[in-house]
Amino acid sequence: MRTLPTVVAYRLLGGVGATLLSCAGLAAGALPVGAHAAWWSALRQLAGPGLLCGYAGLTLLVAAWWWAGRDLRPAHTAPRAARTAESRTVRRSATLTLACWAGPLLVAPPLFSRDAYSYLAQGAMVLADIDVYRHGVAQLGGALAVEVPQMWQQTPAPYGPVFLAVAAVVSGVTGGELVLGVLGLRLVAVAGVALLVAYLPRLARHCGVDPSAALWLGVLNPLVPLHLIAGAHNEAVMLGLLVAGLSLAFAHRYGAATVLVTLAALVKVPAVVGLLVVVSLAARHRGLPTSVARTAGVAVGTAAAVTWATGIGYGWIGALGTPMYRHSWSISSALGRVALRAAGRSGLHLGDAPMRLCLALGVAAVLAVAVAAWWHRRRLGPAYALGLVLLAAALLGPATRPWYALWGLVLVAAAAHGRARPAAALGAVVLAFVALPSGFGPDTAQAVLAAAGVLVGLLVVGSLRLLLPPAAVEVAR
Repeated sequence: MRTLPTVVAYRLLGGVGATLLSCAGLAAGALPVGAHAAWWSALRQLAGPGLLCGYAGLTLLVAAWWWAGRDLRPAHTAPRAARTAESRTVRRSATLTLACWAGPLLVAPPLFSRDAYSYLAQGAMVLADIDVYRHGVAQLGGALAVEVPQMWQQTPAPYGPVFLAVAAVVSGVTGGELVLGVLGLRLVAVAGVALLVAYLPRLARHCGVDPSAALWLGVLNPLVPLHLIAGAHNEAVMLGLLVAGLSLAFAHRYGAATVLVTLAALVKVPAVVGLLVVVSLAARHRGLPTSVARTAGVAVGTAAAVTWATGIGYGWIGALGTPMYRHSWSISSALGRVALRAAGRSGLHLGDAPMRLCLALGVAAVLAVAVAAWWHRRRLGPAYALGLVLLAAALLGPATRPWYALWGLVLVAAAAHGRARPAAALGAVVLAFVALPSGFGPDTAQAVLAAAGVLVGLLVVGSLRLLLPPAAVEVAR
């Protein structure tokens, strides 16, 4: 039986954690380095204490999420009408909880990544009629481009015309101002998360999963406020459109579903795999050949119409190789670097062949997972199978970031049963701690400060448990 003090307690705990993290970002976040750097020069001197404070706040936020897991599951023994009313209440409660946890992060500097600066610069390039699929932000120059890390200055945009058009609008409306631009991108991300809140419970019902458990694992999990909102990543829009499209596909609205999934892919290309789910569901009623033809026709028509309307062109097809860039990190690229070093120590001069081989093996592993998931789609369910494929692409593909895990995690939240759910929850906890607020890798001193911050957070949580012992938190089934 949930109680008001319990709800208030975990909302307050997460809100305090997010506030601490937001304040820590003023000193240790992904701060401007160009013309705006003078505003932050004094605060940068507090980067060490800020890092400790930030990881303490992060620990409080993660603990609050774990605590909230039990409270967001309605009883399965209630009558059907009562369960429906309870689901509505749970969705409102989840929305308010997310607002408490994400609200402080809306006004923080960019955290865990400098991608928001890249988005604004690429939007400005679109407005300046510079081909973002042929040139990096160095071609733009100016105050926005200088905020992008040097290693990405010459890299073409890997995003589709839908997102680049949105970035252009934000960049144009805010006039190139960093603070307003980051806020604008975060508001776009909030719109994407709102789609998740609206449609993830519907998708979960179609998949036989408790909607409140889906919201807890797929929307409230700390990667969403930390990376989709604080980091302003375009995955928020991609996932919102993808989940909305899949929900409509389960409701037999295949045309609208195809349009939404295609729009998601025109934000970021991994979402295109969702069209296979639309085909799979439509084939149950129309047959496979008809379903393939209609889905392909609507998808191609949507892509052509959007590309024409935005005027950005089809260069995004050729730019899909951008994640293969040599500065990208993933399991496969890490193995490639190890192989390169081993070859060098052995006196072998193989060029970039070891890296290319490991990246190819990673792509082959993703394809193997895709084949296995498609083969077992009837047992797993199409949404769960898609989640596994996207999770494999995020972890085994040529580039991996903590927020990439949300590609598959959101669908696992809506469709998975059994042991996959606690495993996904534990994975989210681990990934929440692996990136520094600055967006760069840690040195030894930073790692020590981060660990100390986690310890402080755990001590605070332990003290709170003594003062207000919560019921044992069980990972949502």
